[in-house]
Amino acid sequence: MNVTRFAPSPTGYLHVGNLRTALLNFLIVRRSDGTFILRLDDTDQERSRSEYADAIRADLSWLGLNWDREERQSDRISRYEEAANHLREEGRLYECFETAEELAFRRTVQRKLGKPPVYDRSALSLTDDERKRLGSERPGYWRFLLDHEHTGWTDTIRGEVSVDAASLSDPVLVRADGLFLYTLASVVDDLDMGITDVVRGSDHVTNTAAQIQVMHALHGSIPNFAHHSLVTGPRGEPLSKRQRDISIRNLRHIGVEPLPLLSHLAFLGSNTDFRLCETIDELAEAFDLEAFGTAPSKFDPADLDRLTARYLASLPFEAVAERLGELGATGCVAEEFWNATRENITHFKDLKYWWSVISEGAVPEIDERDRAYVEAALRLLPGLPFDDQTWSAWTERVSQETGRRGRSLYLPLRKALTGRTKGPEMSVIMPLLQYVGRQSVS
Repeated sequence: MNVTRFAPSPTGYLHVGNLRTALLNFLIVRRSDGTFILRLDDTDQERSRSEYADAIRADLSWLGLNWDREERQSDRISRYEEAANHLREEGRLYECFETAEELAFRRTVQRKLGKPPVYDRSALSLTDDERKRLGSERPGYWRFLLDHEHTGWTDTIRGEVSVDAASLSDPVLVRADGLFLYTLASVVDDLDMGITDVVRGSDHVTNTAAQIQVMHALHGSIPNFAHHSLVTGPRGEPLSKRQRDISIRNLRHIGVEPLPLLSHLAFLGSNTDFRLCETIDELAEAFDLEAFGTAPSKFDPADLDRLTARYLASLPFEAVAERLGELGATGCVAEEFWNATRENITHFKDLKYWWSVISEGAVPEIDERDRAYVEAALRLLPGLPFDDQTWSAWTERVSQETGRRGRSLYLPLRKALTGRTKGPEMSVIMPLLQYVGRQSVS
């Protein structure tokens, strides 16, 4: 059975980049009837905030990415301390005392000498007296002693990957203030929780080499790793938690539907033919992790508008009846209204305007040069009830009376009746206008 996890830090809102990671992990277990864990990386109490954790839960729930259980790293501090002590006893965790300024200076010197800016392990040569003196001046932090060898794995997306650990700095696992960092906490959690597959962004490739060595030092089993390409903005720019337009909460606010968003992200960067799926199960069945490439994948919010419009147009009335009722569209007119408008909206909330046209009437938009023409045309408008022939019969008579043809004939009348230059076919919308002014329709 597959066990995967999504481990966001509750320091900001979800955006499409980290949602893609969550989705890929979710789809793996959806196909195998496995376990999907939401694991909040909240050990940094200064930056982690409960409102962000709540927002992450709300976004995932709205999308239908339901987790089987939730874990909080802040509840597991004693477990990380136990693992750190084990590494100390094994001689794999050593204390260091350099300040940030000292480390920065050393990196600058190394670069000037043409050397890789990695930690030089000078702390290993400290005598007991030097270590005691430095410890009295400032608290130490703890690094993991890497084996300077090639560390490799078979990556589900990238194939055979090998990283020369000699090119890496020994990772800091415990900060001077006692905070356990990602490399230790994530490894301990993955081992304890039986994670079988770790799917994450390509920016973690070098981290993986270090984590595999930590896993070996803790005598754990190595999960399957897959590193997907990073998602960028439409111009190739990096995504950020602070970009409001690509946050999940904002996409939800503007009216993007869950399944178009999930479908887009599930195929983005993949060589699998795109499918706009109607259910998450259908999406899981079409999903193939091995079909993903390594090149950065560009995300354009405009694509979501097109997909959302296409998705809404495909929905039968039964799928939206409850939401239409929330607008006030109930009874026999509701289905007629949906069929008349569904191919002319980008987001579901666009229906609010069209329902107001049906139920209350539009605020006419009339160009001054067309005012006399519109007034004359309205005097020729047949009486209620309208039907699907009313528009053609009316405009034909108006054309005969005024001599107008084409756009100059139709557009002013559309604007007068709907307040818009575009929208549903007027022959379809006209029969609904018989409900103008009524508060309810049965």
